[in-house]
Amino acid sequence: MQLTFNNVNQLWSYVITATLKNLGLSCAVLCPGSRSTPLTVAFSKQTPDIEAIPILDERSAAFFALGRAKATAKPVVLVCTSGTAGANFYPAVIEAKESRVPLLILTTDRPAELRECHSGQTIDQVKLYGHYPNWQTELATPYADRRMLAYLRQTVIHAWESCQFPTGGSVHLNIPFRDPLAPIPDGTDFTLDCEDFFSGIVSTPLPIIHYQLPKEWQQCQRGIIIAGVAQPKEPEEYCQAIARLSQTLQWPVLAEGLSPVRNYADLNPYLISTYDIILRNPKLAQALAPEMVIQIGEMPTSKELRNWLITTNPQRWIIDNSPTNLDPLHGKTTHLKIAVENLDNGEWGMGNGEWGLYLQKWCEIETKIRAIIDETFENIEDLIESKSAWLISQILPPQTPLFISNSMPVRDVEFFWKPNNLGIKSCFNRGANGIDGNLSTALGIAHHHQISVMLTGDLTLLHDTNGFLIRNKFIGHLTIVLINNNGGGIFEMLPIANFDPPFEEFFATPQDIDFAQLCATYNVEYELINSWKQLQERLKLLPSQGIRVLEIRTNRKRDAQWRKEYLRKFSRDL
Repeated sequence: MQLTFNNVNQLWSYVITATLKNLGLSCAVLCPGSRSTPLTVAFSKQTPDIEAIPILDERSAAFFALGRAKATAKPVVLVCTSGTAGANFYPAVIEAKESRVPLLILTTDRPAELRECHSGQTIDQVKLYGHYPNWQTELATPYADRRMLAYLRQTVIHAWESCQFPTGGSVHLNIPFRDPLAPIPDGTDFTLDCEDFFSGIVSTPLPIIHYQLPKEWQQCQRGIIIAGVAQPKEPEEYCQAIARLSQTLQWPVLAEGLSPVRNYADLNPYLISTYDIILRNPKLAQALAPEMVIQIGEMPTSKELRNWLITTNPQRWIIDNSPTNLDPLHGKTTHLKIAVENLDNGEWGMGNGEWGLYLQKWCEIETKIRAIIDETFENIEDLIESKSAWLISQILPPQTPLFISNSMPVRDVEFFWKPNNLGIKSCFNRGANGIDGNLSTALGIAHHHQISVMLTGDLTLLHDTNGFLIRNKFIGHLTIVLINNNGGGIFEMLPIANFDPPFEEFFATPQDIDFAQLCATYNVEYELINSWKQLQERLKLLPSQGIRVLEIRTNRKRDAQWRKEYLRKFSRDL
C-alpha cells in the first residue's frame, strides 16, 4: 500500500503512529490542545487497532494511562500539547518509574526558533522529567526525507523497547511541530511505500534466565520468605513459584497484604499474614529471629517488619528482575536479578528436623492470631475503618481487580486482609505512595477490563475528582468503597496528632464535603452504606457498567484509637 502526504507533520505523525501500531500499541490517551494536532489526527486514524481516548485533565490522563498499562502489562501512549500541559504528567512519570510501569510520553512543542523568545505556551520541555524516564530525547523537526523517516521509525522502536526493558518505566519523546498543524497542504508531496517501510518491525522479547537455588538456603535452619508488594502479570503462576520455594526449603512465607499470595492461600500452606502483629510482641520477635531471609519483590509496608529486620540483621537475598536497589534497610543483601518463576529447585529434597520446629512455631502463632482477629471483627457491628479491608477480602466476586488507595487503606489491608482463595487482583500505586491520581488509575485498570472495585479514603478521592470526567469514555464498571472520616486518618496514627493546634487544620484537613452532591455533579451513582450487611449485598453482585460510590461514614479519632488499642491487644493475647 502506498500513501501520498501533502503535509509534513501528518507524514511524520503517521510514521510514529503506524510504527507503534506495528509494535503492538493498543491504547493512546490524548489531551486536547493545538500543538499536538498532527498526532491527535494521526492517532484518530489508527482506530480500531489503537484505541484513542481523549481526557481533559493531563494529570488525570496520565494516571489513567498508568492504570491501563498496569492492567494490560503493555505500554500506553500519552500525548499532550506544548507548555505546562506536559508538566501535569510529572506525578505519573514518577510513579511509573518507582512501580516499573511502561508509559510512552509524547509531548509536542514549538520548533527551536520559537523558543526563548516569549512565544505563547512555550516552556523548556527538554528533559522535562529530570532523571525519572528510562530514556528521553527530542525528535528532529519534521522533514520529508526517507532517511529521516527511517531515523524516526528507529527512534520510536527504541523508545517502545526502552519503556519496557530492562525494567518498566516511562520514555519521553519531545516532538517539535511547525505550522500548519491542521492536515492542510503545506507544499509537501511525498509517497511512502507502507508495506516495505514497516516490514520487519519486531518487538524484542525479554530474555529469561534460570537460576539454581544457592546452597546456603538449604543449609539454613531458620529462614523466612517475605512476599512483598507485587503486581505480577500472572499472579497464580507467581504464587505457585513462591509456594514451590517455600515447600522446598520448609520456610514460612510472610505475605504482604498487597501480595497476590494472600489471595491464593491454598497454594501455600505456610502462609503468614499476621506478622506485623506477631512482631509487636517483643518476646516472640526475639524468639523468631531468622538467620536468613529471601525477599521477593519490594519490601512490605510494615514498619514492625522493617525494624525487626534491622535489629536481627539476617543475611538477605532479594529476588526481583529489576536492576534497581531494592534494599532500603541497607543490610547484608545479595540481589538476584531474576523473576521468582525462573528459580530452579533442581533435585532438592524437603527440609526436616530443626527446620520443621521453626516453621511449626510460625504456623501455630498465625493460626492463633488469625482466629482472634476474625472473631473480633465478626462481632463488630459499628462502622469502623479497619473492618472494611477484612470484610472485602472475603466477599468480592472471584478474580475481581481491587485498587487499594494509599494512606490508611493499604495499612488496614496489611494488618487485617484475610487470606482467601478468590484470586482477587490487588492493584495500587505503591511506587511513590502518593494520593494523587488514585481514582484515575483505578478507572484505567477497570477500562475494558473486569468489573472492578476501589477502596479509598475521602482525601484521596477528593484529590483526583477530575478523574470522574473520564466517565463518558469509560467502558466497564468501577465500584468505589469510600471510607469517609472527614480528614487524613493516617495522621491520627502519628505523634503530630497530639499537637492541636496545628493538627486538625494543617494535617487532618477536614473538607466537609457532601459526597452525594459531588457525585450528582459528575452524574455518578451514589449510595450511603449504613451497615456491613448492606455493603456485603452491594459487593456480592457488581454492576457491569458505570461508576458507583458506596460511602461509609466513620469517626476518624475513634477509629485511630481502636486501631492502636487492638493492635496492641492482639499482640498481647499471644
